[in-house]
Amino acid sequence: MQKNFKRNNNSRVSDIELNSVDAEKENKESQNKFFELLPLEIYIRIFSQLDMRSLCRASMTCKRWNRTIKTTDSLWKPHCLAVRAVCRREIDDDLKSGYSCRDTLRRNYQKSKVKLEWLSGRYSNICSPVSLPEKIMYPMDAETWGEILEAELKRYVQKSQSDLIPLRL
Repeated sequence: MQKNFKRNNNSRVSDIELNSVDAEKENKESQNKFFELLPLEIYIRIFSQLDMRSLCRASMTCKRWNRTIKTTDSLWKPHCLAVRAVCRREIDDDLKSGYSCRDTLRRNYQKSKVKLEWLSGRYSNICSPVSLPEKIMYPMDAETWGEILEAELKRYVQKSQSDLIPLRL
């Protein structure tokens, strides 16, 4: 008789487990249906609040989100304009050439990071090419190097002037 009790008890446990798994499945399905029923405008409104990294991660969630994020240029425009602060010429040229904000951002993001570090003087103390950190370098055109050289010359002139000791008469 005790054996039957154990069997019944075990079957009840497995029934409870199956019921909880079924309930969890139904809950996920209803959540998925809820997200599928949201209008596109709501998705775009939510996505527009995300930073660039979160936007990229959200695009990996499902095909619908990926397609929405990939094809909605207005989501990428603020991020593109932020990079434009450093790479104005490059961004303007790409946008005039017909690239989307997303593609323009993809083409110029890494360059903007490296260029910003150069322009801010991070590499001003480097004396030889061996000292350059290769892993973060990015190929740049002659005009970009010209901008960097101008910034370096201004820094050099300012430093030279501040090193001069004023003469008192």
